[in-house]
Amino acid sequence: MTSSQPRVRRNEWGSLLVPPLGCQDGTWSPHLNVSIVMPAYGAHLTLPYVLAGLAAQTYPSHLVELIVVDDGAHSGQEPLQLPEIRPDNARIVQVEQGWGRANACHIGATLAEGEVIHWLDADMVPGREHVEAQLRWHHEIDYAVALGHKWFVDPAPLEGVDPADVRDAVAADRLDRYFPAEVLEPHEWVERYYAQYDDLRTIGPRACRLNIGATASLRRDLYFDSGGMDTSLKLGEDIALGYRLGEAGAVFIADREARSWHLGRSHVLRRRDEVNDYNEPFLADRLPELRNKRRAGRQYAVPYLEVVLDSTGQPHSSVVATVDALLGGSLPDLVVTLVGPWSELDDIRIHPLDDPRIEARLVRASFAGDPRVRLVESAPEGRCPAMFRLTLANSDWAPTHKTVARLLHYLERTHQGLVVVRMPDGSAARIERTAAISRAAHVMKSGEFLDDVIDELFGAHTFEAAEVGFWPSLEVHRSRLQGTAGKAEDPVAAWDHDDVPIAPSQPAAPTGPGTGPALAEHPVAPGPPSIVNAARVRVASLLGRR
Repeated sequence: MTSSQPRVRRNEWGSLLVPPLGCQDGTWSPHLNVSIVMPAYGAHLTLPYVLAGLAAQTYPSHLVELIVVDDGAHSGQEPLQLPEIRPDNARIVQVEQGWGRANACHIGATLAEGEVIHWLDADMVPGREHVEAQLRWHHEIDYAVALGHKWFVDPAPLEGVDPADVRDAVAADRLDRYFPAEVLEPHEWVERYYAQYDDLRTIGPRACRLNIGATASLRRDLYFDSGGMDTSLKLGEDIALGYRLGEAGAVFIADREARSWHLGRSHVLRRRDEVNDYNEPFLADRLPELRNKRRAGRQYAVPYLEVVLDSTGQPHSSVVATVDALLGGSLPDLVVTLVGPWSELDDIRIHPLDDPRIEARLVRASFAGDPRVRLVESAPEGRCPAMFRLTLANSDWAPTHKTVARLLHYLERTHQGLVVVRMPDGSAARIERTAAISRAAHVMKSGEFLDDVIDELFGAHTFEAAEVGFWPSLEVHRSRLQGTAGKAEDPVAAWDHDDVPIAPSQPAAPTGPGTGPALAEHPVAPGPPSIVNAARVRVASLLGRR
């Protein structure tokens, strides 16, 4: 692949040079077609004003198509109609299957003919240079996600206003007639991030979290390459799309010149806590980026790390030891992909110990019941399904308990794209950031080495095995479950009282008989009285109540 377009390091989009606004004055000459995709549900009152704003855009009208996706008509609402004041090339399509913003956006994207898709909600009045501002970036690079700027305003001043007057106000850059500066409400939490990270220039991989879909744009090819909208989501779909775009190598650009006015406060602002509570399980399951939303001990649909090991021709003892070390490490959010000749393990009669495929057969048997281990015939191709991929050259070396978690923490803290660990035998393990691989592969030129491009775009580092804790796999400690063999013990002595945790909210000790909670309020499971009484005495002793 060859590419001559500019290369953006991490999310430092300030390195890009785009022309100042003013294509109508000949400052620059756009040529990209753009499809404005507008999901709309119950937007009968706001749609005329939004389309009036779009009718006054500085971006050449012959390069613009508008697709309003009516998500309410099939739910019993009055179908939306195109108002008189609107862009030249506009149409309404009705949703026939599914519902929700993600579904509507995806339908619009599949119908879009433009090289660029521009999301714009049906309650967003755009400034006259809104589309032009965002499209500049897509003329410069094809892996940009341009994020528009918005203020929340009370829509009351537009009541009874002719949409033609709104169009004229937008064209004259005088929307302040209706919304003066003192009534503009910023998108508070977004502005906090912008202020903290220099309008996303220094935020690195976290930029995907700021993919707010009310006004944003991207190349159509990038949208479909990323996998597009998760149409099963009813809320949080823009953040989920942002994660997918980030994994595809996108850079997120906060363009404050792409101004817009949001008519009314969003439901996220009105019911923020409820929205966050609703989104958490859906997004945590799909977005390993949201590390602090995930819980230890669970498995998720999209893992944080994929480990790839080709077990072909390797001793089962070292393969099993290596996989055990990975699964038993301090990072539980992972899957292991084992490459091997699994389809060759037939059921032809042979003495089990003389089986020429005994090594592979023992490996398969060791992990047949573990859903975290995937058995495949060939090395995975295409984009890694996890945020990071650890590729092991062989099973001779395995990480100690905290090694993998520490290496990933290092990558997270440095925003780097690659870590290589050199083993004493000359082999190497490598952890790749999926987003870095995607962008490097997209922009690299013929004759370049992928690792060099990753280093240029994200940074890379090499460790020695001894520095980070890779040991010979058969020497790495692997925990076994506690044994249960032995003679029957005395019931009281057998209970391990010292391992019973004391609740942090344990009420204060009673000061005398009858002052504690009634036993009936906290029933105890039936059992031999001697065990229950002994347990009470033991707990009381531990609490200093005797």
